Amino acid sequence: MSAEDRPFTAAATRTFRERGLAAKKSFGQNFLVDPGIARQIAELAAFREGATVVEVGAGLGALTEPLLARGAHVVAIERDRDLCPILRDAFAAPIAEGRLVVLEADAKQVDLRAELASRAAPRVIAGNLPYQLTGPLLELTTSIARTVDRAVFMVQAEVADRMVAAPGSESYGALTVFLGAAFGVKRALTVGKGAFHPRPGVDSAVVVLTPIVPARAEETEGFRAAVKAAFAQRRKTLRNAWRALGPAPVVAQCAQTAGIDLDRRGETLSVEEFARFAAELGRHATPTV
Repeated sequence: MSAEDRPFTAAATRTFRERGLAAKKSFGQNFLVDPGIARQIAELAAFREGATVVEVGAGLGALTEPLLARGAHVVAIERDRDLCPILRDAFAAPIAEGRLVVLEADAKQVDLRAELASRAAPRVIAGNLPYQLTGPLLELTTSIARTVDRAVFMVQAEVADRMVAAPGSESYGALTVFLGAAFGVKRALTVGKGAFHPRPGVDSAVVVLTPIVPARAEETEGFRAAVKAAFAQRRKTLRNAWRALGPAPVVAQCAQTAGIDLDRRGETLSVEEFARFAAELGRHATPTV
């Protein structure tokens, strides 16, 4: 079945056409139109009845509907002002019942910590992330890892590869380390191009993030600096990549205590090794007055 033949739902398609609307390239809009995939994502996100799900990029409600059907309380964030009235019309009943809030806003600007903390557990973030917003939204999710019980995101397949990569692999990088410090990361579904309208140029994947308690690493200033420097130029050894982190003897001592050979490259280090090095670096930091 082609993307054009899938039920966008029929009502949403009709409303879309009646209002003279089209997917906005500037927003990176590729609407999920496969109801089977939507149900599977909803099962991962609303894993317990009564869960609070903050849905990032609700679009026309393809995921909102199965989330509500599973008994979730949903905060649907959508920044496209043309789509919010469609959502409010389509889901008038659950809005009136207090089971759905449609929030017209840019998800990057929403205080997600406050939205989640004030609502019932388990607390979940879910959504189909546009490529240009994937990095900022994953970074935002990492910053509130202690507030969420799960995050379920659809991302481009190559981003999913980076999220689940193992040390030493080509896809392993700073994103992998920052996510791995706070979450267990698992690829749950592979989603083909035909599940969307308009049809994107690449496949997608659904990734589930589960907070690790306690976290593998505290995302301190030293941890961020060590990770970013290690991956800034992948061919450099850590001896060269970490030069800017402090005097060479101090960096060498920190690495030795952390059990790290400075002739290695950053992509070979585990999250725990970055954490040990950053902790040692913090102990050697010059106190500020």
